[in-house]
Amino acid sequence: MNQAYAVAAVTVVVVATVLIGALGLRISRTTSDFYVASRSVRPGLNAAAISGEYLSAASFLGIAGLVLLQGPEMLWYPVGYTAGYLVLLVLVAAPLRRSGAYTLSDFAEARLESPQVRRLASLFVVGIGWLYLLPQLQGAGLTLEILTGAPDWVGGLVVALVVTGAVAAGGMRSITFVQAFQYWLKLTALLVPVLFLVGAWLGDDAPRARFAEPATFREHTVVTIEDTVRVDLARPLRVTVTGTVDGRRHDGEPLALDAGVHRVGAGTELAFPAHAQVPERAGTERTGASSWSQPPASSREEHPLYATYGLILATFLGTMGLPHVAVRFYTSPNGTAARRTTLVVLALVGAFYLLPPVYGALGRIYAPELSLTGEADAAVLVLPDRMIGGVGGDLLGALLAGGAFAAFLSTASGLTMSVAGVLTQDVLPSRGVRHFRLATVLAMAVPLALSIVTVNVPVADAVGLAFAVSASSFCPLLVLGIWWRGLTPPGAVAGLVVGGGAALTAVMATRAGLPGGGWSHSLLAWPAVWSVPLGFLTMVLVSLATRDRIPAGTAGTLARLHLPEDLVVKDGRGGGADR
Repeated sequence: MNQAYAVAAVTVVVVATVLIGALGLRISRTTSDFYVASRSVRPGLNAAAISGEYLSAASFLGIAGLVLLQGPEMLWYPVGYTAGYLVLLVLVAAPLRRSGAYTLSDFAEARLESPQVRRLASLFVVGIGWLYLLPQLQGAGLTLEILTGAPDWVGGLVVALVVTGAVAAGGMRSITFVQAFQYWLKLTALLVPVLFLVGAWLGDDAPRARFAEPATFREHTVVTIEDTVRVDLARPLRVTVTGTVDGRRHDGEPLALDAGVHRVGAGTELAFPAHAQVPERAGTERTGASSWSQPPASSREEHPLYATYGLILATFLGTMGLPHVAVRFYTSPNGTAARRTTLVVLALVGAFYLLPPVYGALGRIYAPELSLTGEADAAVLVLPDRMIGGVGGDLLGALLAGGAFAAFLSTASGLTMSVAGVLTQDVLPSRGVRHFRLATVLAMAVPLALSIVTVNVPVADAVGLAFAVSASSFCPLLVLGIWWRGLTPPGAVAGLVVGGGAALTAVMATRAGLPGGGWSHSLLAWPAVWSVPLGFLTMVLVSLATRDRIPAGTAGTLARLHLPEDLVVKDGRGGGADR
């Protein structure tokens, strides 16, 4: 890809983000403007903004990478991401808006009248937000590295600086306009190139992506292995090697590899003949990175049905507890507008998710070596050059580069906004605009540092971790808090700790390589099947055991969550709320 085109496209996106953010700065006047845009964002604009921040690096790059690696069964990811908004629409959207809160922590305290629950909820908001920010920054680094050859930390730094400036300058008012613009940019950036790519594919006698069989190279291909890896060959393979294989040095000489596992040293070039099978990547040996390079989806090979249910539960139920998603519903004028916003979001997100799987299938045909090099997330970016080439390929690649960078900027903006809001209200000594801006810097600084020291985090898998923790913690809190009057502060605390803590511990254990396989590995790699029910059950049982701790204002609070706003107001300052 022409680096000048790519740099120009990224620059245009960054400049547009800054200019649109400046518009929000000009009309942001009050604290309410900064936190919830004065609760005046209409459904159309709000839906585009929600879609813009929700469709992250995992959506723009990660879905295509997963489809390239593992085939159509990974389409459960976009299905789950989209259907999560249906669950949110039915159970949460309108009541959450009527709560009058600024953040999930505000809701927790208002519903349960407990500062302790608020502090714990704030801890989970910050933790989930940082987990989600990490892949955005690393995805930006990967994008700029592929497009320009810049060090992998440069892209994350650019995103961090732009997002911190936009959020600190205008708060929610600014990023609403920014994220709405970026949704339409991302949709265009995927839609226009895919029309040309599909046309090129049809003109090539339409080769098929055979996911039931190992991927093969269409032509003679030279692959450079950046990190030391182990490859697993299903059958003998003859390649030309410049580098180290199985501890022996080779200088451009043919080598016959037997079936089985072989160790390929860092920096080795492997030249594969046309129609050769792409070796299966068994793992990397980079110090400190091996666990992150093994996607939890690998456990699907042993227990695919269980893994699918784990994925469905995590994505269906995790959406409602994502802090950057929940905070946007507080910007709606009322509960009815929140529901209308969610309906529009379903349409916008559903339309977007039709496109990434196409890139994954084409990547299986035209860039199969990405599965060997561990860069499957880059399939979207490299396909225009592979399939079209020339100036046309460069221009389409530049458009995709701009769209990918918009994905990082929009999601990072929403996450930074939500984390900064919690830090301002629960950590810093003042809740004013000046301290909000200080919190914005802190909200971005921690994940930026983590993105620099942590390497090889698969984008979609890292986001899946945030979904699993969210589904196991905030989903029980929101559903029971809105629909069950028996929830108590001790029950909420216990459920958050047990459910969310179990999910986080389980997935981190698999990242550390414990255990190595079998059912125990699958249970820990896809914890939502048991951690979500565990969170619900813990909240219910502990609440039943502490019935005397039900907050005194529970009846009034629930009435406010479920009654239309005009009925509550007409009934006169709480009289109707208790009716």
